Amino acid sequence: MTTTSAPNIAPLVPGTVVLDEVVPARSPWSAVIAAGDVLTIVDLAGNQAVDCLLYSAADTGIRYSAPETVRRQGQITLTTGSVLRADTGDALMTVVADEVGAHDTLGGACSKESNTLRYGQHTRAQHGCMENFLLEGSRWGLTARDLASNINWFMNVPVDPDGALGIVDGLSAPGERVAVRADIDTLVLVSNCPQINNPCNAFDPTPVRMIVTRPEGSG
Repeated sequence: MTTTSAPNIAPLVPGTVVLDEVVPARSPWSAVIAAGDVLTIVDLAGNQAVDCLLYSAADTGIRYSAPETVRRQGQITLTTGSVLRADTGDALMTVVADEVGAHDTLGGACSKESNTLRYGQHTRAQHGCMENFLLEGSRWGLTARDLASNINWFMNVPVDPDGALGIVDGLSAPGERVAVRADIDTLVLVSNCPQINNPCNAFDPTPVRMIVTRPEGSG
């Protein structure tokens, strides 16, 4: 990660900037977002999936649960107002602003194994989001046992009437953003998806920008 030199794109929620980094294409990223702070994720080039896991910073055994989040909100996609809940039902983060309108909860994370199964043995050498999660998670003492179903920011996964999932071109244009507020101190683990075998990254993974702001009067 490097301090950003990307275009001057403001965070969706104004406040004091406490972190501003660009995540290179195909790379992992992580940070603890303090309660009340807001993380704005910027899709710099458009059509770039950003896989994401969330944990309570105080107890990483409390982690994001896609089933609990979907059950409580009654819909399978995330957008403004969606509360990202742990398996305990507690709120970890809340989507407070969204320029895209829908983000995936079902598509999961790519891996060497899934790439080989879906796209053939020639993809075995390609690392995936699972490998990124394991690498970055190790910095926080996390192992494969600690991984769970993930969020796919900006990823477009339509569900057919028969229940089949598709992976198609994303909905986000260059510079579009989603902002999530930490309801508790939250460890955010990200894989800037390296997938090149389906359209989730337009077959060309690109950088994204992570901006953390502290709203006026908080902290």
